[in-house]
Amino acid sequence: MAFCIAVIGKDNAPLYLTTSDMEQELELQYHVHAALDVVEEKCLIGKGATESKELYLGLLYSTENHKIYGFVTNSRVKFIVVIDSSNVALRENEIFRNLHILYTDAVCNPFYIPGESLTSKKFDRAVQKLMSGNA
Repeated sequence: MAFCIAVIGKDNAPLYLTTSDMEQELELQYHVHAALDVVEEKCLIGKGATESKELYLGLLYSTENHKIYGFVTNSRVKFIVVIDSSNVALRENEIFRNLHILYTDAVCNPFYIPGESLTSKKFDRAVQKLMSGNA
């Protein structure tokens, strides 16, 4: 089960952020923002050697209770997922694949303005379902 899913724009502004535990919301947001530094670092290293096309960044860092994973799209939109560190059966690459499909569907809406927050109720319901592990 994912505790927090965040979609961060190319300018590092949060487009969407949801948590499953409102009591830990501030702590989870801190993990997401701290993960952005690691994402930027990994993206700079990738540009230094050769133009890296690897979108899935894998485990960014872990804490005692959480593991934080990252994914960057071709348009430099970042997905950050915070999961329980004791969960070993979760396949995070499937979460990112499904999240990328949901994000693509949401931004293909002709009424969506690029760079604005994702306020689609359909997107939110689908992400909540993804967080609960029912997707």
